[in-house]
Amino acid sequence: MRGVVIHAPGDIRVQDREDPRILEPTDAVIQLAATCICGSDLWPYRGIEEVSSAAPMGHEYVGTVTEIGADVRTLKPGDFVVGSFWASDNTCEICRAGYQSRCVQAYPMGAIGTQAQFARIPLADGTLVATPGQPDAGLLPSLMAASDVLGTGWFGAVAAQAGPGKTVAVVGDGAVGLLAVLAARQLGAERVIAMSRHPKRQEMARRFGATDIVAERGDDGVAVIKDMTNGLGAHSVVEAVGTQESMMQAVRSTRPGGHMGFVGVSHDVALPGLELFFAEINMLGGPAPVRRFLPELIELIWNRSIDPGQVFDLTLPLEDAAEGYRAMDERRAVKVLLTP
Repeated sequence: MRGVVIHAPGDIRVQDREDPRILEPTDAVIQLAATCICGSDLWPYRGIEEVSSAAPMGHEYVGTVTEIGADVRTLKPGDFVVGSFWASDNTCEICRAGYQSRCVQAYPMGAIGTQAQFARIPLADGTLVATPGQPDAGLLPSLMAASDVLGTGWFGAVAAQAGPGKTVAVVGDGAVGLLAVLAARQLGAERVIAMSRHPKRQEMARRFGATDIVAERGDDGVAVIKDMTNGLGAHSVVEAVGTQESMMQAVRSTRPGGHMGFVGVSHDVALPGLELFFAEINMLGGPAPVRRFLPELIELIWNRSIDPGQVFDLTLPLEDAAEGYRAMDERRAVKVLLTP
């Protein structure tokens, strides 16, 4: 099969890879109908994460089951499925508590690489959720978003306790941040503030339900949020970037007693203990337990209650993945959909 492999920072190639096969009786193999490039894929692409040897890329996927292991019980060949970017058994104590991304058997799909034509899915019963039927082409982008960025934005909004009567601020205007805006509105937030300096992304944020846009960053952005909230800060803040500046912007934008959900993959972030001590805010975050939300998100998408697929503003064939990486790195695209 063909698949995306990173050889060094900036060096993305589409090449022949070994066809996946069943290795464990709990595995399934799927033929991908779509895959995509994640903002977190840019960390190794930019050399921020070390690339020590050639490695497959991708952890988001939707497709059709072609083969199942002997112990798979809930799926059959021909099912169309959406899966999380973490494989999980969905039965251990941690999973039952709703944190499937920290399952005792958790396996990162990025180690398998789903920017490809086929993929092996470990722990298939606990990882994959079948759609009610075969989706039409118009639903594919939204179902694709559910595999990571929608579920991650949703977790960020849930962790921040977005809800009725709340003012929610979202730090970050990438795909996760934009879909955190959508999630906050779906959860009933009264006011959703998107922090973005980019007109195209501001427009998308408004389509997803943002009521306000703040273009300022850092402490200037915090000052605007405070001014908009009677000097108190937002009830709920979602951090969707993972840098020192974005984390501090989120912490300082949250009112005392408020909630901050952080879902940006943190790099070189150091939080000052004394400031956190006096901030008196609630913080929850980490790798999103997307599997927790998949049934609900698939239903919302299937019924066309939400359209998160709008976050894909560039679609390319898999063979052109290198251009997709360049487009996202240069911020010419919010998120790139790849069609195998």
